[in-house]
Amino acid sequence: MTEHKQGTRRSFAVIGAGINGAAIAREITQRYPDALVTVYEKADHVAAHQSGHNSGVVHAGLYYEPGSLKARLCRRGVNLLRDYATVNDLPYDECGKIVVALHADEEERLRKIHERAVANGVPDVELIGPERIREIEPNSVGRLALHSPHTAITDYAAITRSFVDDVRAHGGTIHLNSEVVDIDIQANGCTVTTVDSSTRRGDRTKHVESFDFVIACAGLQSDRVAKMAGGAAHPTIVPFFGQYSQLEPKHRTILNGLVYPVPDPAYPFLGVHLTKRVDGEMLIGPNAFLSFGRENYSGWKIGVKDSIRVASNLAFWKFAAQNMKAAVHEFGAVLSRKKFLAGAAEYVPSLRGAVSKPIPRGIRAQAMDADGELLDDFVIEQQGRATLIRNAPSPGATSSMAIAEHILDVVTEAQNLAPSTPNSEQKDN
Repeated sequence: MTEHKQGTRRSFAVIGAGINGAAIAREITQRYPDALVTVYEKADHVAAHQSGHNSGVVHAGLYYEPGSLKARLCRRGVNLLRDYATVNDLPYDECGKIVVALHADEEERLRKIHERAVANGVPDVELIGPERIREIEPNSVGRLALHSPHTAITDYAAITRSFVDDVRAHGGTIHLNSEVVDIDIQANGCTVTTVDSSTRRGDRTKHVESFDFVIACAGLQSDRVAKMAGGAAHPTIVPFFGQYSQLEPKHRTILNGLVYPVPDPAYPFLGVHLTKRVDGEMLIGPNAFLSFGRENYSGWKIGVKDSIRVASNLAFWKFAAQNMKAAVHEFGAVLSRKKFLAGAAEYVPSLRGAVSKPIPRGIRAQAMDADGELLDDFVIEQQGRATLIRNAPSPGATSSMAIAEHILDVVTEAQNLAPSTPNSEQKDN
């Protein structure tokens, strides 16, 4: 067993090197410069899962319940992320976004989104009519739209790598190919057991290390990691894949920013939208359908263990029964990219007949409670000296730096930690 304790220096293990794990590890080094920080990542590189499979949208905070963690941390996170990207010369483009109502019955829902956005403090949001829609997006149509000029796009994988560079620069350690298989919480510390995920299962040697505190940011595996630490049985993770299509190059300049539909309460996700990426490519998507595997990015590698777990989950069947209409709707888009594109062409008519190609899908780590309800807000569980992120879907990446602040506030208060003197040589100062 390796002891990560030297005198009075605090030691932290962070599980997961996605954007939230990397942001939290970085925040520890900023807040407790003398701390020993170790990050464990099962994959052979950082941002291997949700942080590296997304559209790159930096959400402004339009949709979230005022006062919720999502609303508060999204708004704080936007400002932190923008400033960090600017200082560190990382991609960040405030291209703006319009949420478009095509039909009269969508207008009232759009007005309520506007009310939420204003309540959340989203700057400069306004409702606009058809003429203003055409001024902002000449190729788009609609009866009414919500304009969010400060919605942005970025490269979350690049930001994650920069966070990790910061951690290393402040003496932290990143262990790749390190799968956590057990967490043991004691009164005065925690032990973390890992194996080398790059070796054959039968050849894996267990490594046990001891820390003062553990923070788990395991995304798609968050419920399983929480169970290792004695966490609650629910929420459980049900993976939903989102398939994006990339338009052919001639459509790269068809939009100035992002075009979204008004969310339909009959469906649990936002619906197909058009997203510009920081490399200039234009995407359409995503659809949302049950993924047969938590890490099945190709669509062909079925995760038998994951699929059996979903099939045996009573909560999932409760959810399915309540959302059969949505499932049929989404499955049509899964089977036919032409239907997928036709949905986008309702908002940008010149896309009729456009050609696109699928790109690697993303998989959303969606937490579900015992009643089959999808949890909307961020969920954090405390188990002694272990802090577990149980649900951090979109806008989790947008909020990552604010989530990191919040997590460290939770740990500091729960463990009654004395403050450290901030490091005067921080990368972003």
